[in-house]
Amino acid sequence: MGIITGIFLYCLPYVISVVVGYVLARAGNSHSLPEPSPSSRNGGTSEKQLKAREKVGNSRRSNPGVDRDELEQERIESCDGEDEVTSGELPPGGEEGDEGSFNLDKGAHISYKRTYDYNDEEMVVKSRQFYEEMNNRRSVRFFSDKPVPLEVIENLVRTAGTGPSGGHTEPWVFSVVRDQELKIRIREIIEAEEKINYERRMGQKWVDDLRPMGVTHRKPYLTKCSTLIVVFRQVFSFDENGGRKTHYYNELSTAISVGLMLAAVEKAGLVTCTTTPMNAGPSLRTLLGRESYERVTLLLPVGYPAEDAVVPDIYRKPLRDIIDIHDSQ
Repeated sequence: MGIITGIFLYCLPYVISVVVGYVLARAGNSHSLPEPSPSSRNGGTSEKQLKAREKVGNSRRSNPGVDRDELEQERIESCDGEDEVTSGELPPGGEEGDEGSFNLDKGAHISYKRTYDYNDEEMVVKSRQFYEEMNNRRSVRFFSDKPVPLEVIENLVRTAGTGPSGGHTEPWVFSVVRDQELKIRIREIIEAEEKINYERRMGQKWVDDLRPMGVTHRKPYLTKCSTLIVVFRQVFSFDENGGRKTHYYNELSTAISVGLMLAAVEKAGLVTCTTTPMNAGPSLRTLLGRESYERVTLLLPVGYPAEDAVVPDIYRKPLRDIIDIHDSQ
């Protein structure tokens, strides 16, 4: 018994030091929400909103677990949620019939006016024409330095802003970069991270899968194109009273808006290439003066194609491989 006691007393200081070190490391690694970065676009920010942002920042510094709100929201929004039930265990439905399916008591509603009124044959023609236009879309990495009118870029952003969003929160912000020095800095940030991605993070299989595309960590088109559009998604924002406003399905909503922008770029006679600046998001956010609750989704170089532009010789899946029809009509 005396030997056991002696061993315990001998090891006790080491155990205490390990526990204390672990606690200090956890405290040092906690992620706090930085103060909102100053920007000219915040000129209209109310005092209530600024105080609310400061409150969120202080809350996260004192309680790192607040970050779990974002993770919990993502879990709830997942289509493959943990709470999924089998077909034999479905909860009871609502009222018989469709009455009461919509609650129009709150929020103003107006009559929907159809923009077009095509017959079946016209719809087939129109939908086919649009498909053929979109089928010409390619990801282009070789740009002309010919400038694109700013009004065209604004119309592209307007189109992206017509997308649907969860709770109509519109969780997107599009940073338009046309200043050459700023484009050079963006390229430096992305290429530095991409070099690490290709050499360490991505793994050999990922790198090998990209070889047919001809891409490397170098991104010369970021400084050659007329305009860079950095797409941000807002995890949350603040309402007019300074209260926190959750942005439901912010990632999916922003992705849909980008799809609309890609179609608009093609219709305008321009080209782009979806660029995912992996691990460069925080640096880009700081460089562009965006808020700490905004995440970089992707980056779109937009402009005219170079005269000698080439694209990978690839083909899209046929319809039979991407459609699954359940039709009783």
